[in-house]
Amino acid sequence: MKAIFLDFYGTVVHEDDDILPVIYKQVQATAKVECTMDEIGAYWWKAFSALFYASHGSRFATQRMLNVQSLADTLNHFKSDLQAESLNQEQLAHWRNPSIFADSIPFLQSLKIPVYILSNIDTDDVKAAMKAHNIEVAGVITSEDVRSYKPRSEMFDEAINRYGLQRDEVIHIGDSLVSDVQGAQNAGIKAVWLNRKGKSKPKQITPDYECKDLADVLHILEGWL
Repeated sequence: MKAIFLDFYGTVVHEDDDILPVIYKQVQATAKVECTMDEIGAYWWKAFSALFYASHGSRFATQRMLNVQSLADTLNHFKSDLQAESLNQEQLAHWRNPSIFADSIPFLQSLKIPVYILSNIDTDDVKAAMKAHNIEVAGVITSEDVRSYKPRSEMFDEAINRYGLQRDEVIHIGDSLVSDVQGAQNAGIKAVWLNRKGKSKPKQITPDYECKDLADVLHILEGWL
């Protein structure tokens, strides 16, 4: 093992899960279409996912753009007069200054091989978040760098080529079964599913390893480092 590829949001720092229900509640309160908060969240996620999976190459758009566009679609669908650009300001601010998991810094400090962050969030946001927590790694590759998002292979391929690695010399660690586990495996790279929330694993995706936290990951890596 010569290097580690590491997802960032949901893996090293917290996702924006606590902020989303606040947004759903505001949409529900102003919607002219009767709806539940769950229906708002489901519609927004579906709208975002459609844009997300179509966003690559000449059709690439940043995560911020996808967020605003899909939220605007959601507001229109439920006939709310709120403005997406102002409604999601707390969410976008979170991307730049998220809270960090307690095991992240000890994990990074214990590693003796290079760590490379591979993130779907925009370059400026992930670098601001890293600066907020004094996180230093050997390199960072984002969706903006490759004009593509995990689980597509471009980010993994770029990391392999940029840092002069072989696919059997690295392992990718992330919290998303699709973006991180399936994406890495499809690129010929072993993957650790960081299952911090104790989610059930679907039958169609089989991570090489499953860990409950980064301390658990260290136990797996000990034999290779």
